[in-house]
Order: sequence, then C-alpha cells, then structure tokens
Amino acid sequence: MAKLLDLQEWAALVYSQPPSLSTLRRWAREGRIYPCPELHGKKYQLVADAIYVDPRKSKMVRKTTSVSPPKKGSLVEKLKHVEQAGPLQR
Repeated sequence: MAKLLDLQEWAALVYSQPPSLSTLRRWAREGRIYPCPELHGKKYQLVADAIYVDPRKSKMVRKTTSVSPPKKGSLVEKLKHVEQAGPLQR
C-alpha cells in the first residue's frame, strides 16, 4: 500500500507555491481532489499521486474519435456499421 500524505505534504509536492491549509481542506470537503482524501481523526490523508480536479470542467474523460453512422443506406448497411463500431460506451 502506498504511503499516505497529509494535505500540506501533498501540496508541497504538487505546487511550487502551495495553497493555504484552509483552501486544501475546502477542496477535500468539496471533492476537488481525486482520489478523494480520507479523514483520519482530524487530518485528511491522501496518496501522493492524487490530482486536483477542476469542477468547472464537466467532463474529465479523454475525447475519442467517434464514427457517425451513415445517414443514407439500407437498414442492413446501418446495422453492419454498428457491429463494426463495437459496444456503446456511456
């Protein structure tokens, strides 16, 4: 298991000028750090490779190139296209 760091140790590793402890605690409460820090007593503990997640960015997934189905053609051609595309990802 990886060694857990407290918020100030983590911020010192990630930022050249770390935010204040109250800001780090607010980020932990609001879920802005992934993976989510764990509260051990009165201190938040988290793994060293945790990242800050910007809440204004609604989608944090990597964009993939999607192929749109053909607009014209028979039903059989459209079904073949769906089979080649693979399973749907939601």
